[in-house]
Amino acid sequence: MRAFLPPPLPPDPPVRLAELQQLLEQANQAIGRLDGLASMLPDISLFIYAYVRKEAVLSSQIEGTQSSLSDLLLFENNEAPGVPIHDVQEVSNYVAAMSHGLERIRSGFPLALRLIRETHGVLLSKGRGAEKQPGEFRRTQNWIGGSRPGNAVFVPPPPESVIECMGGLELFLHEELSGLPLLIRAGLAHVQFETIHPFLDGNGRVGRLLITFLLCAGGAMQAPILYLSLYFKTHRAAYYDLLERVRLKGDWEAWLDFFLTGVKETADQAASAAHRIVALFEDHERRIGALGRPAASVIRVFRQLQRNPIVSIPAMAQNSGLSAPTVAKALDRMMRMGILREITGRERGRLFVYQPYIAILDEGTGRAPVQHLAPSRERQPKPAGSRGVGRVAGEAM
Repeated sequence: MRAFLPPPLPPDPPVRLAELQQLLEQANQAIGRLDGLASMLPDISLFIYAYVRKEAVLSSQIEGTQSSLSDLLLFENNEAPGVPIHDVQEVSNYVAAMSHGLERIRSGFPLALRLIRETHGVLLSKGRGAEKQPGEFRRTQNWIGGSRPGNAVFVPPPPESVIECMGGLELFLHEELSGLPLLIRAGLAHVQFETIHPFLDGNGRVGRLLITFLLCAGGAMQAPILYLSLYFKTHRAAYYDLLERVRLKGDWEAWLDFFLTGVKETADQAASAAHRIVALFEDHERRIGALGRPAASVIRVFRQLQRNPIVSIPAMAQNSGLSAPTVAKALDRMMRMGILREITGRERGRLFVYQPYIAILDEGTGRAPVQHLAPSRERQPKPAGSRGVGRVAGEAM
């Protein structure tokens, strides 16, 4: 068996930063604009809530799940009829893993191997993958593509080398003497993690989380609102090809050009979405304010919808402190205004969706905003021979 052992970081010979300098500055400026905008939002927690969940859906879709953002919101509100429960459990695990890691970083815990293992343990704690040694580095060989290491597309380091390779990566995560900018270090670390493939499952999702963790720990962002899964999903073929070019030819510059472009585009897209979400909330609250006497209770319900854009009447009554009849009237008023949509078609047990808001969040997921509750969907298998297939290593990225 021939396995790949990556040389330690930083690369030798060094990365040619001069040819990346302009793009690096543009990416840093885009992050700065996004971070500045986030600090001006009336409630940054709403934006974080939404973007963490969108990232969870997209990152899990890369691995083959069929859950949408609406499925996840239904699941989180204990209203899950018709959603693909195994898929949505994986997405929910991702939210929990991301939240765990970010909270640890905010509390001052270092971005170290222990945190990476903890995050992986939460990611695979329930549902599919729970038997794949959650929170533990692999003790057997994995591979990517093919039916065995001999015909695999890529074979990561053998299990006895994983601890040494990850130890080297940990040292690099805290290496400041190299003088490499934070974004460059994040791009290098992501490739190194994906090449080591230290877990039996979940490598792709943890590898993408590592980017956000490193940027937050390094102070590039005050809030965790930059996620690259949509960019990687959109440019999947280029992503795989560039990983291979690094491994086979040491072409770090081509990879970093791709990575920095993704950071810039993603930050710009997130800033645009934040502007549109704020404008949407302001427009709808202005229209509600014109209702006269009923406006106070309707606005109270509306502001709760910003936190939970799929709700039932009992849940909204509990969250808002209003009576169920008052909530029902407020929701019906917003339906007549075109702000909400009812998705069950039932007289009892109705569910209401703040669809214009979800439509902005759903952009890029390849899924239309929820119209009606649909029958349960099964996870679609990846094509045989694709990079995400492997008897042990279930993820390509």
